Amino acid sequence: MSTAAELLDQGHEVDIYEARPFIGGKVASFQDKDGNHIEMGLHVFFGCYNNLFRLMNKSGAVNNLLRKEHTHVFINKGGVTGELDFRFITGAPFHGLKAFFTTNQLSPVDKAFNALALATSPVVRALVDPEGAFQDIRDLDKVSFSEWFTSHGGTRESIKRMWDPVAYALGFIDCDNISARCMLTIFAFFATKTEASVLRMLCGSPDRFLAGPIAKYITDRGGRFHVRQPCQEVLYSTAADGSTVVTGLRMKQAGGKEQIVTADAYVAALDVPGAKRLVPGEWRERWAQFADIYQLEGVPVITVQLRYDGWVTEMNDIELSRQLARAAGLDNLLYSPDADFSCFADLALTSPDDYYKEGQGSLMQVVITPADPYMPLTNEAIVAKMNDQVMDLFPSARGLNLLWHSVVKINQSLYREAPGLDQFRPDQQTPVPNFFLAGSYTKQDYIDSMEGATLSGRRAAARICEAGEAISRLSAAQRQAAPATAA
Repeated sequence: MSTAAELLDQGHEVDIYEARPFIGGKVASFQDKDGNHIEMGLHVFFGCYNNLFRLMNKSGAVNNLLRKEHTHVFINKGGVTGELDFRFITGAPFHGLKAFFTTNQLSPVDKAFNALALATSPVVRALVDPEGAFQDIRDLDKVSFSEWFTSHGGTRESIKRMWDPVAYALGFIDCDNISARCMLTIFAFFATKTEASVLRMLCGSPDRFLAGPIAKYITDRGGRFHVRQPCQEVLYSTAADGSTVVTGLRMKQAGGKEQIVTADAYVAALDVPGAKRLVPGEWRERWAQFADIYQLEGVPVITVQLRYDGWVTEMNDIELSRQLARAAGLDNLLYSPDADFSCFADLALTSPDDYYKEGQGSLMQVVITPADPYMPLTNEAIVAKMNDQVMDLFPSARGLNLLWHSVVKINQSLYREAPGLDQFRPDQQTPVPNFFLAGSYTKQDYIDSMEGATLSGRRAAARICEAGEAISRLSAAQRQAAPATAA
């Protein structure tokens, strides 16, 4: 949708084909038969999501964001809370210094060594030379965050109690397995932009309050959506000189009917497994850019929703936690080092328009990462384990009844941002002149995220516009060419 909005703004015609019955990609949501909104993940908007906010401003969706208190809250076993509290009389970088020096999530010794590591990081250079700092950060892609952090004096306890939950929230893998580039990219934004560490969440479901307004922006400008129409095959022709162009897409419509779709330019806006399925095998053999995609893999993730008959995160007032006249508890994103879900929130508090229900309590949405051990389990077994872990974090909630639940398993979600893999992320422009890539896994300076996806879409649109004259010539030539052959 990011690509579509950009191209429509430039006066192009755009058709979007979606295999599922709903749009939105990784931020999609849908309603079940009982009207419950089911999400694919927990969606949090950092203040440094500049490209996404630009798109949301254009579509009006930015008005659907609810700003949370400028503090990152950790819930430890037994209901013990820790904080990175960025609220301060002044902004970056001093608010960050205040947050790290005053946090109660780490011991004084761990805080001291944490400060040493960050003080010797490229984050300091970012304060005076952002471009140079980000190049230094890109160069650190070859090592894990743990390797970098401990080599600069940081402690394993800091990783366990603070940075692992953050890494899981960002990339669904821990500090031993995530690239230093990913973590330091976020740190650099936090250090240089006061708003970067501010968290926002939608006032309701992504379908209504994010994808919906963006889709309306697209259709109001002539864009067209075609759902339940998966692409079965890329059709292309190869000339005697080896040059290759896409000549169409074989689409499967409802009822099994096939259709060949033709256009001047084609954008594969997919995740990693989708790109692997769609790209023709011959292209992988011919061009390293397509072969490199097979060096990437997605991380399994499970999103679980748990509805209770009281307020789980209200730990200070038992009577308040048991009443259902009004919502009570922690209205923010929460992290934990002591559960198999690293980040979670009570959506009835954070996103009340769709998730608060009269006469019912908390809707805890937890994200299991890494989800590998849980993927073979039944939904009922997963729910039982998550409920137990919620009660371990919030002992005051014991005695509340679980009223409803949902489980969404995704075998491959974000691409695994392990050390050394950034080099394999493909550019949006490909060796096939009328075929382009988009998706948060493609080459861009941010991590795999909503912001990364939006940025990749803008880059894909820019590549198409830059190649406009060449694409027009190809289209004219194709109208005189022989029929397409299957890949």
